[in-house]
Amino acid sequence: MFAHIRDYFEKQILNTHGEDVSETRPEQLATAALLIEVMIVDGNLSEKELASISQTLKTLLNLSAEDVEELIALSQAEVDQATSLYEFTRQINQHFDLNKKMHLMTSMWRVAFADGYLDKHEESIIRRISELIHLRHAEYIRCKLAAKSLSDPEKHQ
Repeated sequence: MFAHIRDYFEKQILNTHGEDVSETRPEQLATAALLIEVMIVDGNLSEKELASISQTLKTLLNLSAEDVEELIALSQAEVDQATSLYEFTRQINQHFDLNKKMHLMTSMWRVAFADGYLDKHEESIIRRISELIHLRHAEYIRCKLAAKSLSDPEKHQ
């Protein structure tokens, strides 16, 4: 799946900026890929999750609504393929400081909470990503609580 996402971004950004995204924006590719993985991991895509991921991608990556829709459709088509998180978490580790990592982690939790139900697969992948980007357990929990406080706490486990 991630190869398709990278190809999509390379085509889009090369077309709009005349730059090679693989050299100039690897952390943006990684951010999009990780957020989309959280969205699709449970196989149940709610409108609220889609809205959350769309808004996050628009804000973080300055994408148009059409680009976000195309990216989400591409990801949904690839949901059953095995993935490796390492190439993307490596980019996060190289380009993000602790504050940015925590912002990304909070964004992932927001996507997971968006549909009002925290699936065990969503929690599992967020935990794995947290470990791969070297967040301490206290930071992982702080991000979870921050995202949860933005939603109705009675809806979540």
